[in-house]
Amino acid sequence: MADRIIPSPVQNPESEPFYAAAKEGKFMIRRCKDCSKPHWYPRALCPFCFGDTEWEAASGEGTIYSFSPMRRAGYTIAYVTLKEGPTMLTNILGDPDKLACGLPVKLQWTVTEDGTPVPTFAA
Repeated sequence: MADRIIPSPVQNPESEPFYAAAKEGKFMIRRCKDCSKPHWYPRALCPFCFGDTEWEAASGEGTIYSFSPMRRAGYTIAYVTLKEGPTMLTNILGDPDKLACGLPVKLQWTVTEDGTPVPTFAA
């Protein structure tokens, strides 16, 4: 994936704080103030109860829930369940033949075409 150019993410008022923190190397998720459930993708309203949410630092640790090597394209797309609970769609860096569901992974920032970092993971 190192030679693949990743398009820059579209930012909006809800996601701007995430990308600002990402530029400082901080991985943030949102948690509901009412039901206390964490979620991914960051949004102002909780997808479970529509309550207000707040930012919190995440560990950047998770496990592979499911993955699919895109061999011709040269990357692996995966669902990673974060240590904090939410499952996110992302890319896994490294040899897809060494991946397995349940394998622990750790966050690695990947820079997009405009320099904005996006979360990817490596085993």
